[in-house]
Amino acid sequence: MKDYFNSDYPSTEDLKSRARKRIPRFAFEYLSGGANDEVNLRRNYNAFEMVHLMPEYIKSLSPPNLKTELFGETYAAPYGIAPIGLQGLIYPNSPIILAKAAAIRQIPFVLSTVTTASIEEVASHTEGKFWFQLYYPAEEKLKKDLLKRAWDNGCRVLVALADTPSFGIRYKDVKNGLSMPPKLSVRNILQIMRKPEWAVRTLIHGQPNFESLKQYMPGGLNLKQLGRFMNETFDGRLTEDKLKLLREEWKGKLVIKGVVNEADAEKAVRLGADGIIVSNHGGRQLDAGESSLESMQRLIGNYADKLTIMMDGGIDSGLDVARSIASGADFCFMGRTFMYGVAALGAKGGLHTINMLNMQLKQVMDQVGCENVRELPDKLING
Repeated sequence: MKDYFNSDYPSTEDLKSRARKRIPRFAFEYLSGGANDEVNLRRNYNAFEMVHLMPEYIKSLSPPNLKTELFGETYAAPYGIAPIGLQGLIYPNSPIILAKAAAIRQIPFVLSTVTTASIEEVASHTEGKFWFQLYYPAEEKLKKDLLKRAWDNGCRVLVALADTPSFGIRYKDVKNGLSMPPKLSVRNILQIMRKPEWAVRTLIHGQPNFESLKQYMPGGLNLKQLGRFMNETFDGRLTEDKLKLLREEWKGKLVIKGVVNEADAEKAVRLGADGIIVSNHGGRQLDAGESSLESMQRLIGNYADKLTIMMDGGIDSGLDVARSIASGADFCFMGRTFMYGVAALGAKGGLHTINMLNMQLKQVMDQVGCENVRELPDKLING
């Protein structure tokens, strides 16, 4: 299983095409969609086409080594699995499938506060080697308890989410009833009936729920009440005061996700953050924003020596991983790519996707003449 690879699906586009056929339309559109007219979503992907690498052929070369050191850990590749909310809605048990794959193949898995597996479940499958992304709670008691649970279960990297002061307006999700509060329409029920395997697996694993938050939620909430609970429980806008408290309370590495400008990067440095993830939330928040790659390239010059700079957004292949690292990123993350893999191939999808990405990345490194990923910036022509 560790080396599972299905040659019928050698690319993310192949996985995406199969995923579309295997899960209900509302779930696929929740995963694949972006804010408003999805301009920012497309911009994320298109930006990588402008990054060119120089091949080098006439030289002795050892097999490419993908190992990457980050925050005192050595990972088997320079990428990890990004946090995604409501993963079990997209494909049943998907956060556990991906957490297991990440542990087997030694890459970081980032657990979202609002996904469908609990801190304790993910810790049990990763030997505590997971990252935790925090949606900042409105109540101090809840925040402290979430941080304690994450720490007690082995997590040593906390990711504070900065880019959700409000939820993006995603037209497809609104039509499908996946805004807050959600609603289950006749159309959604019909879509589920057309995907019997998805429906059966959902019955087996249970209705998706915010498992890490379940113990704080009153019992018997209907969908409208659930939406009200979520809106009242989280205070999306980060402030310097909140981050200062997090820095004082969290003994491990602190990463801020959603930093895209110099002003916020400067605050991250001043507040003692260990790193940032340059991200526009996968094009799901501000449709008028620039691509994550453009933001990262702009920040690298002034902050590469002050912070660990990572990125996500628009990365869906090993080639894109190479382009990201060549452009200056220390590390990168992918969300949709891994979810397409699981939606397409079920329990084997996580391992398949990692093996696919590694194969693609090694091929690029062979072409440009790199023995390790830290040599990739030397191959950048432009971008």
